[in-house]
Amino acid sequence: MIWLKISGISGIIAPIIAFTQILLAIAYSPSFSWTENALSDLCVQEGVTAVLFNTGLIISGILDIIFATGLFMFLRGSLLSRTGAFIYALDGVALTAIGVFPENVKPMHFYASVTFFLLFPISMLVFGISFLRTSKTKLGFSTFIAALGGVVVWAIPFGKGVAIPETLSGLLVLAWSIVLGFKMFHANARAK
Repeated sequence: MIWLKISGISGIIAPIIAFTQILLAIAYSPSFSWTENALSDLCVQEGVTAVLFNTGLIISGILDIIFATGLFMFLRGSLLSRTGAFIYALDGVALTAIGVFPENVKPMHFYASVTFFLLFPISMLVFGISFLRTSKTKLGFSTFIAALGGVVVWAIPFGKGVAIPETLSGLLVLAWSIVLGFKMFHANARAK
């Protein structure tokens, strides 16, 4: 049960660390434009900008993997929920890889980025189906909305860059991860 608590806390703090580090990197990058750049443009800038961005993603990706292992235990039982947790763990690996392979390491960075933004909505679809099958209706529908939103934001033109859809998609991950992290943490507290 201690691992469930650690995993839940990881799910809560992973997106907070990622967004804090990204926002700090943007603050140190006066040339960054939300409509002209990708967030990954921050990972190759000189000075503290790249360090903040890359370490934030690496740490958050590792925490996401820990969170996913807790999801295996928390959503025990069904093959569908375990599949969702496995896909989410792979998404954590992709997030870590984005930080490990900066934008100038081609094509690895591109593959890691695309994988991250593809696996998130796929894992959410799998989780959504699993939640609905176990009568967790609110959680199921909110997870479907996160999956749909993670796809729809890419269809909206925000400019030449992709920083806005990346951020919006990431905010959906943030909300979902924090909600499930709290549920895992409190389930552990009730079990004592």
